[in-house]
Amino acid sequence: MTRVNLFLVIAIILSAMFLVHSHYEARRSFMILEAAMKEATRLELEHERLQVDRRSQASPLRIEQIAKQQLQMRLVTPGITQYVKQPSDLQASSQKVAAQKPEKSTEAKP
Repeated sequence: MTRVNLFLVIAIILSAMFLVHSHYEARRSFMILEAAMKEATRLELEHERLQVDRRSQASPLRIEQIAKQQLQMRLVTPGITQYVKQPSDLQASSQKVAAQKPEKSTEAKP
């Protein structure tokens, strides 16, 4: 009977040690999970902040300001606009003008 009791005591001790180890691992895993969730929240907030920064950097008003201040560009006005036509465009436009001119009628007017 003492052998059975000794075996049961050893089994209970091993079971208790396994239980303590399981609780320790669960607690450690939970702490790692909490840290990862905190990091994920921090990264989401940083991502949102960067998205807002990107939108503000790409706003048309800011781009226009940089173009004026740093690149010394100015707004386009009809007075400074120059149109360049290619030779093929000149031929096509002259043919259009010729086709649109009214022909002189040979009928006699009363």
